[in-house]
Amino acid sequence: MAKRVLITGAAGFLGSHLCDRFIKEGYQVIGMDNLITGDLKNIEHLFPLENFEFYNHDVSKFVHLPGHLDYILHFASPASPIDYLKIPIQTLKVGSLGTHNLLGLAKVKKARILVASTSEIYGDPDIHPQNEDYWGNVNPVGPRGVYDEAKRFQEAMTMAYHTYHALETRIVRIFNTYGPRMRLNDGRVLPAFIGQALRGEDLTVFGDGSQTRSFCYVDDLVEGIYRLLLSDCSSPVNIGNPDEITISDFAEEIIALTGTEQKVIYKDLPVDDPKQRQPDISKAKSVLDWEPKVKRSEGLKLTYGYFKSLPKEELYKKEHKNFEAYIKS
Repeated sequence: MAKRVLITGAAGFLGSHLCDRFIKEGYQVIGMDNLITGDLKNIEHLFPLENFEFYNHDVSKFVHLPGHLDYILHFASPASPIDYLKIPIQTLKVGSLGTHNLLGLAKVKKARILVASTSEIYGDPDIHPQNEDYWGNVNPVGPRGVYDEAKRFQEAMTMAYHTYHALETRIVRIFNTYGPRMRLNDGRVLPAFIGQALRGEDLTVFGDGSQTRSFCYVDDLVEGIYRLLLSDCSSPVNIGNPDEITISDFAEEIIALTGTEQKVIYKDLPVDDPKQRQPDISKAKSVLDWEPKVKRSEGLKLTYGYFKSLPKEELYKKEHKNFEAYIKS
């Protein structure tokens, strides 16, 4: 009998790619999403398949599924600053109530559960690069606090179930990831830059551009998550690409990629925006025998091709009117 896996947040960027991977590996995949930020177009190609089924459900409410489950991957969470502003309460609830519900389901089904945490649990870090032993520097009442603290609580709850109930748990700390199916105007730096380039606008860098990010292509991330799920490691593991770049240099890369003639303009840095972000992946290398393979130049070409293929209305869609207020706060 094929192993059965539940993937929450299945219609989102990462969740949909995970559905693809587990289908490819021969699993019976159950996707679950309330579509508050996800989009069915990301998984519509899976609906004709016999080994895929979908539930439109909010995991912050009680979750029940008939039959056995081998694995649960909890990826149901908003993941961009625009989302935190638009749905802050839901962001907190899916990280707390949603995680509690799914841990309970895993306990009942005797399933192994992997929860998606984030590099944002490190906040604006005091150490560089960030390793799993670092506890972070987070403002719990700032505009990013609803996401950061939801994920920190999620990790604590997961470890409590592991230690108290002997539940098989895995925690992945995801660093900046990009690729096809990202939302074009969700406030994150890569789709923001490409969207501006496609619209013929100048590229907006917040702050002086010296802050850094480290971008991991989605296929590499999915491989790391797959290996972590099947590993024996119950403590958190960073998955990301340590190839660090300043935001200013990244903007210039996007201009070169798109062949546009825009310039870079600078605006005030948002509140609590991390100055540095680079994963220490020593643990992933040693425990999972994993490291990223896709070079940024290659991944950006694939991602740019995806964004260019989107309908024109997607290019000019505004996600949330209060994002500028967040930037200026």
